[in-house]
Amino acid sequence: MTAGGVSYEPIIGLEIHVQLKTQTKMFCGCDLSFGDPPNTHTCPVCLGLPGALPAVNARAVDYAIMIGLALGSDIAPRSLFHRKNYFYPDSPKGYQISQYDVPLCSGGRLGDVRIHRVHLEEDAAKLVHVGESGRIHGSDRSIVDFNRCGTPLVEIVTEPDLHSPEQAHEWLTLLRTTLRQLGVSDVNMDEGSLRCDANVSVRPVGSTELGTKTELKNMNSFRFLERGVRAEIARQIELLGAGQPVVQETLHFDPASGRLTALRSKEEAHDYRYFPEPDLVPLIATEEMRSAAAAQLPELPAARASRFERELGLNPPRARDLAFQLELADYFERALAAAPDGRQGAVELANWIPQLVERIRIGSDADPAHSRVSPEALATLAAMVTAKEVSRDAAREVLTKLVQEGGDPRAIVEREGLGSLAGGDDQLRALVASAFAADPDAAAKVRAGNMKAIGPLVGYVMRETKGRADGGEVTRLIREHVGST
Repeated sequence: MTAGGVSYEPIIGLEIHVQLKTQTKMFCGCDLSFGDPPNTHTCPVCLGLPGALPAVNARAVDYAIMIGLALGSDIAPRSLFHRKNYFYPDSPKGYQISQYDVPLCSGGRLGDVRIHRVHLEEDAAKLVHVGESGRIHGSDRSIVDFNRCGTPLVEIVTEPDLHSPEQAHEWLTLLRTTLRQLGVSDVNMDEGSLRCDANVSVRPVGSTELGTKTELKNMNSFRFLERGVRAEIARQIELLGAGQPVVQETLHFDPASGRLTALRSKEEAHDYRYFPEPDLVPLIATEEMRSAAAAQLPELPAARASRFERELGLNPPRARDLAFQLELADYFERALAAAPDGRQGAVELANWIPQLVERIRIGSDADPAHSRVSPEALATLAAMVTAKEVSRDAAREVLTKLVQEGGDPRAIVEREGLGSLAGGDDQLRALVASAFAADPDAAAKVRAGNMKAIGPLVGYVMRETKGRADGGEVTRLIREHVGST
């Protein structure tokens, strides 16, 4: 983007908070359950009452180590918990137990984005603003639900390696699928188990110095993240183009209005007055703990995408589209296992998955596993297209029928009369001759060697056969017809 004759490039880093899928909270034994009545899962520890002592949740540590290993991080054999001091109604102790200068995991990479650190901490409580515009009986009121207070969190901080809102969206999708594959979190943004902040700055193209960054807080969907980052990039470039400085601050993006508003000036580490948590001993990650976590790692999405490229011949975008969405990848693999021609038709089969998803979204659910189309049925349909038993256009019609009613694609083809017309079929040759007669202008151009005019002739045959003819075969017959006249 350009302003004042200067071209700017965005620099984006993400801070992702992931609620871990443990049964109890980070430092106490209170149950965790989404949707329960407010303040029904509390105790002296998570309420910060005097004399209550925290104890580390071992399962949360195991999950954090798994995340670190999946991201290629170095696991610290000895890490520390600190008190991050701030006063806010959602923090009953007046501080948050987190990790500061000695985190559990450091470094690593996911795709093209470097990981700065991965550390453990506890979540705050939930503020609920009640009444219309938060007003009750003429005064502003908010209530606090402490059920969430103390939930185990892992914070994943990236290096500023992202350069567009679209790239941030794609990378966050990869991270979310990776975490789901690990089984460490529900990563449901609607329920708050995955929350993302974005640090955004811009700089002149070719510069190596980072510009002043701002932080967009708690964006609750990938789409809003993309829109918010795009709006902030445009705002910063407009400021710089007008000769005004960018102020380091925390911002809120309103998806309804598309507006950005300042929440507060950006805090620095010293504002929190970190000091070591005196009630917790250092966290020791033993070799046995690391080995046990490594043994639980499944094939991760990035590795799955590489396998789809290497072993199945899928192009990189298609391999990523499938592997980065767990439901699609699992469905594809089940269909592949049922394919009559084994892995030979993998590319054709993979190309039918997006068309299936598009048709399902017209209905109720975008997860193919929840549709009426079994993996075996899709595999059969793709194999029929490869074998030219049914044209591609007719196969799309069959797929629509499968989404609506399920069943066997071969039975639908037979019932609806959608089987392909063979190139040697006299009916198809006659239709080609009719196409030449029906459109003399296109016919003359094709006879003169202008094959760009072939479209109307092919379209005529396809309409007359209701999509049963193979487009490539029709083209061949048209060429043959020209040669014989």
